[in-house]
Amino acid sequence: MDVARQTRVPLGQSGLSIAPLGFGMWRMASEDLETALASVDAALEAGMTLFDTADIYGLGTPLGFGGAERLLGRVLKARPELRGQIVLATKGGITPPVPYDSSAAYLIKACEASLERLGIEQVDLYQIHRPDPLAHPAEVAAALERLQRDGKVRAVGVSNYTVAQTRALMAHLTVPLASTQPEYSPLCLAPLEDGTLDLAMERDFAVLAWSPLGGGRLMQDGSGDRDRAVIEVLDRLAGEYGASRAAITAAWVRSHPCRPVPIVGTQSPERLRAIAVAHTLELARAHWYEVLVAARGAPMP
Repeated sequence: MDVARQTRVPLGQSGLSIAPLGFGMWRMASEDLETALASVDAALEAGMTLFDTADIYGLGTPLGFGGAERLLGRVLKARPELRGQIVLATKGGITPPVPYDSSAAYLIKACEASLERLGIEQVDLYQIHRPDPLAHPAEVAAALERLQRDGKVRAVGVSNYTVAQTRALMAHLTVPLASTQPEYSPLCLAPLEDGTLDLAMERDFAVLAWSPLGGGRLMQDGSGDRDRAVIEVLDRLAGEYGASRAAITAAWVRSHPCRPVPIVGTQSPERLRAIAVAHTLELARAHWYEVLVAARGAPMP
């Protein structure tokens, strides 16, 4: 655990740094404060410092829209010392049933609402959750710059943006884009193939990988031939490296030279502890490619 605390990954050009594994809060669905505190403590003990939430997390559960943020706000109110131990990220722009709104007026209002629910005056990283085709990137950029200028956010990022959408936004931003957050795992190779990871290295921003365990599919027995082929390789490597399947998977995600930060969504303290060793694992090049070949279902060209 000490190594995880000492190891840091730059959050783009924001001046912030984070641990190589992040804690995701999309599965926070209980109003129980003690359960939430236990998960937060376990994430910190596992060396995680980036805590990633969003205003929509909680929708479809008893918590409702904004529920995960409100719960985290209760955690921070009960244990104010935690605020200084984490880099807090949230997202906005999903507006069911519309479904998206990245107009300047809405983004500013959404960020202010997030701050109120969290009980803080400034969030470390504010991200556009999903691109809104009806919002001009110049308008989105103006909203992000205003939020930063007003001291409500320290850094800005995007989530689920294509390379073209990211470039369009960056063309209008006068502040650095700190991060991009794509889905990335052995079961979702798109960022590896569509230029997302290459753009991150070109423009020096962090990659925050959501659903690095394939939405939990890689922790099960496999729902198809491809899943089972990947799991078979992961399990063999887990035996060779003396680690859990989850840790090997996270290490695979981290192996790319842009050093993606897997955002781990489990709320189980035991699973958080098991995956924590991923930051110490350096997969051999041949082993990384074995997982990729199984994921592609075809040999490398």
